[in-house]
Amino acid sequence: MTWAIFGTMIVLLLLGFPMMIPLIAGSLIGFVALFGGFGQLDTMIQQILGGIRPASLIAVPMFIFAADIMTRGQSASRLIDLVMAFVGHVKGGLAISTAGACTMFGAVSGSTQATVVAVGGPLRPRMLKAGYKDSFILALIVNSSDIAFLIPPSIGMIIYGVVSGTSISELFIAGIGPGLLILLLFSIYSYIYAVRHNVPTLEKSTWPERGKAVLRALWPLGFPAIIIGGIYGGIFSPTEAAAACVLYALFLEMIVFREMGLKQLYSTAKSTGLITAVVFILVGAGAAFSYVISFAQIPQHILGSIGIDEMGQYGVLFTISIAFFVGCMFVDPIVVILIFVPIFAPVVNSVGLDPVLVGTIITLQVAIGSATPPFGCDIFTAIAVFKRPYVEVVRGTPPFIFMLLTVAVLLIFFPQIALFLRDLAFNK
Repeated sequence: MTWAIFGTMIVLLLLGFPMMIPLIAGSLIGFVALFGGFGQLDTMIQQILGGIRPASLIAVPMFIFAADIMTRGQSASRLIDLVMAFVGHVKGGLAISTAGACTMFGAVSGSTQATVVAVGGPLRPRMLKAGYKDSFILALIVNSSDIAFLIPPSIGMIIYGVVSGTSISELFIAGIGPGLLILLLFSIYSYIYAVRHNVPTLEKSTWPERGKAVLRALWPLGFPAIIIGGIYGGIFSPTEAAAACVLYALFLEMIVFREMGLKQLYSTAKSTGLITAVVFILVGAGAAFSYVISFAQIPQHILGSIGIDEMGQYGVLFTISIAFFVGCMFVDPIVVILIFVPIFAPVVNSVGLDPVLVGTIITLQVAIGSATPPFGCDIFTAIAVFKRPYVEVVRGTPPFIFMLLTVAVLLIFFPQIALFLRDLAFNK
């Protein structure tokens, strides 16, 4: 049965079907095989509906909607201008500004693909004009968007939290340390690149210009204050913070900045609805698939064949990291989380690993895989947005992937990179 399920899914993927079809087909084959026919399909429907029932999932369309509103308005450009005003003049400052802008927009949107669009669109022409090679620019934008998957709010962490039953609030704050460490490494590399290629620096902003940039960015900076301050100040749950972000985004773009009218709001809501529908179909199908593989004890067979029961905590973490990294090189991150988390959950519990640490490592590996050839989804987002060939988009990625994997290894051996702020915030 195992080979029938996974074989069918692989064939459908190779034939070009969207991921929801292989997931549903695999679940259907599993239910028919397990229960000897189509008599238990009502159970499959129950599992699909149960998968999208958790209230925490409401945060996903809310954050997507807020990010879409900001991308179409002025919030993203004002955040970019703020970073440029303070570091644009140093060697490699434009590249550092790009990585910093991705981090700041990640603290607003939680979406890697939204970050590629919002930050890459305005900054890539500036970097080309400044003398950076396009392969470096594309790799920087694609991989810096990974920071958006770690800095709260993170859609990946919400999905992991729902599937694993882990506190989303704790996951959010645990992502801050690794996200800032990645930003530091990317900034150092950008400086070295600019020195080696003799990239000219930009004119230094005056303090009045910096003050103006700060004032212009004060409204958009309210987003991380709402998300982080609201959640850890006990004012909002993560779901309520997402709803507050939507209201705040509408207030900024429709009333303060007057950038969006009702017509643009309708098209934005329609776009968000389409993305949300795809995400929720994947989540529901993933829940049914997880039920099948759990009922059939497929995880025990797979993990037993690689001897994971005899591994310690480090071995389990490395195995999880490799599985998620490789999985997201080929498949959508949400699908990988939905399939793999239930497989590894029993082992994580048995060896006594902190689920928040595991969730942070998984989120990082998912983000890395999303920007890694051959089929990382952020690569194809960049191809669509910038209209550049595949080879050019991936040519400059190896140094960035190396830095990201370095952070992943550091997280395994030095978990306090992620857990220090969590322990501080929750008195653990």
